Amino acid sequence: MTIYLDNAATTFPKPESVYTTLDQTCRRLAISPGRGSYSLALEAGRLVYEVRETVAEFFNIPDPARVIFTANATEAINLGLFGLLQAGDRVVSTTMEHNAVSRPLHALASRGVEVVRVPADATGQVSASAIHEAATDGGKTARLVVLSHCSNVTGSIQPVEEIGPWCRQHGILFMVDAAQSAGLLPIDVRRMGIDLLAAAGHKGLFGPTGTGFLYLAEGLHPMPLVYGGTGGNSSSPLMPDELPERLECGTLNTPALAGLQAGIEFVRSQGLEQIFRHKNALLTQLKDGLQSMPALHLHGPDCSDLQGGVLSFTVAGHDPSEIGFLLDVEHGICIRTGLHCAPDAHRSIGTLPAGTLRVSPGAFNTAADIDALLNALDRIFCANPTVSA
Repeated sequence: MTIYLDNAATTFPKPESVYTTLDQTCRRLAISPGRGSYSLALEAGRLVYEVRETVAEFFNIPDPARVIFTANATEAINLGLFGLLQAGDRVVSTTMEHNAVSRPLHALASRGVEVVRVPADATGQVSASAIHEAATDGGKTARLVVLSHCSNVTGSIQPVEEIGPWCRQHGILFMVDAAQSAGLLPIDVRRMGIDLLAAAGHKGLFGPTGTGFLYLAEGLHPMPLVYGGTGGNSSSPLMPDELPERLECGTLNTPALAGLQAGIEFVRSQGLEQIFRHKNALLTQLKDGLQSMPALHLHGPDCSDLQGGVLSFTVAGHDPSEIGFLLDVEHGICIRTGLHCAPDAHRSIGTLPAGTLRVSPGAFNTAADIDALLNALDRIFCANPTVSA
């Protein structure tokens, strides 16, 4: 029996309703939505729009047409950054970002965009005041602030509620990478002052892989990343001005989007508060069990209210990647080890180059799963007392 504890990468398993919806939609409406006038194409188009409405309602987005479907959060982030930033712009980010943010910013810096990264403390937290200072330093106001809502390495929850309204008051665009927070933490784009929201569908929203979205506030008109057919105004060589068609070309994955809708409905039925409490209880159980292990160090906030759905730790004298391998092959337990596509975050918390062991329980994990992990770790450390880091 396999115990899966890597839900920060992709939630697994999915709710049964997601599997059922995928199967039914594949059998009945796996066609090109909005690409024909016949009844099935129109029905598929209506289904896609209903998914937009579901996403918009869940995040308090005023206009569903400003929800752009993507293959994942990474594509959504790239679409927002490359579509809006130009040479001479200043963008403020942090040292806790996933490569989905860091690498596009690195590429944009080579094109003349000024990139300022605000350092995090040893727990992975970034202060709102430091963001404010960096965004107005030297009398030049930043064009954009972009950061992750919740770290995929430490689970650190950043003060989005403070940063967003401040950015709006100062005419600065605010972009949030919600890959780790969507489906776990409440997100209200209007109350939080979020102008661009990028999220994965396959993580906390329980949708299939290959789903994600970008929300764009009114007035934003980024350049497309991809050009092609949109199903309308086909005689023009230009991409349309209207959203979402301007930023969506080619055939959408209708069955996967239907599965995303089913995933969001599952989150609604469970309630964000209940999902957070469940994960928090499992992580607290894990923390308590790890305390008895020698030379162990937890990485992240001390307060559970400031931590999302992941826990990272290291054990002196033990290589994280080797421990992860032994957990898999000897005990059937799946966790994530290494740098988690976020080397700057590991530099911030002092875990380069080996990284950490990261555990991210999901909605379907139980206390018994955590007990099994703790027992397996105990056996591994006892059997391998000198595994070198």
